Amino acid sequence: MTNDQVREGATLKDYIAIARPDNWVKNLFMAPGMFFALSIFHTPFNADLVIRIIIGIFSICLVASANYVINEYLDAGFDKYHPLKKRRSSVVKSINPVIVYLEYVVLALLGLTLAYCISLKFLCTAALLLFMGLIYNVKPFRSKDRVFLDVLSESVNNPLRFAAGWFIFSPALGSPDSKWDLEWINTLPPVSIIIAYWMGGAFLMATKRFAEYRLIANPEIAGQYRMSFRFYTENSLLVSMFFYAITCAFFMGIFLIKDRIELLLSFPFFALLFSWYLRIGLLNDSPVQGSEKLYTRKWFMLYLVLFTIMLCVLMFVDVPWLYWFLKNANNY
Repeated sequence: MTNDQVREGATLKDYIAIARPDNWVKNLFMAPGMFFALSIFHTPFNADLVIRIIIGIFSICLVASANYVINEYLDAGFDKYHPLKKRRSSVVKSINPVIVYLEYVVLALLGLTLAYCISLKFLCTAALLLFMGLIYNVKPFRSKDRVFLDVLSESVNNPLRFAAGWFIFSPALGSPDSKWDLEWINTLPPVSIIIAYWMGGAFLMATKRFAEYRLIANPEIAGQYRMSFRFYTENSLLVSMFFYAITCAFFMGIFLIKDRIELLLSFPFFALLFSWYLRIGLLNDSPVQGSEKLYTRKWFMLYLVLFTIMLCVLMFVDVPWLYWFLKNANNY
């Protein structure tokens, strides 16, 4: 008797579960893009903008769910080697591939259709997010099997979410607020913050990989769960985490000085956030392996909320003496 014959057939609840609506909270990474764009473009806050925000967030949630669906289905044979993921519906239940691919197409089309209602730039961002899901999960690309590339290709979703939030607030191409010449480039997010956001996401993802590797505690089984684990070690993952954190800080500093110097005041708290997250990542059976477990770290979550509030305040409150300090520093 085969494995599929003894497994119970998946229910509607299971097909909803593989879309991971509980992970939609990750799309809060769109919020900084919204706030940064709002501080630069001073977008009028009205009913139309509220509708754009709702449609935009829902669009990215649907596209992300499409990626989750294909991820869970194609990874079922590997997730059975993971101590926690082996309980997923795609592993313990018999999943109908026709329903899975139909679910993927429906979620993707709905997400892209809603993205089109925002702007062409937002649509391109949503389409790129969907495309990166294919690069990450589907052969012959399947970047998740490539050492280091697995982290870099998955964490690129973070700056894409940032850009999506940015494009909700920035002037749309061809609108009365933008010109059809080189000035449209000014409506794009700064490259420095995009790279910083990417490297910040890579730090979070590498920390998650480190926690998973330690949890499995067997290199052979770890390699069966994720091919890239055949080449990783705890030391190489730690070194990569350090590299991503330093690179993120470097490009974040460039952005803060060029675009919003007031945010320099948040830098010590930003460093503490990374350090605290690293400390949690080094724990046995670390909560960083899943957002649902990270919520149990109440003091960390409280600090994250307060840090976010501080960033929002600094985005809209000018601190003149910082400009004086920068001006005088340039004279030396």
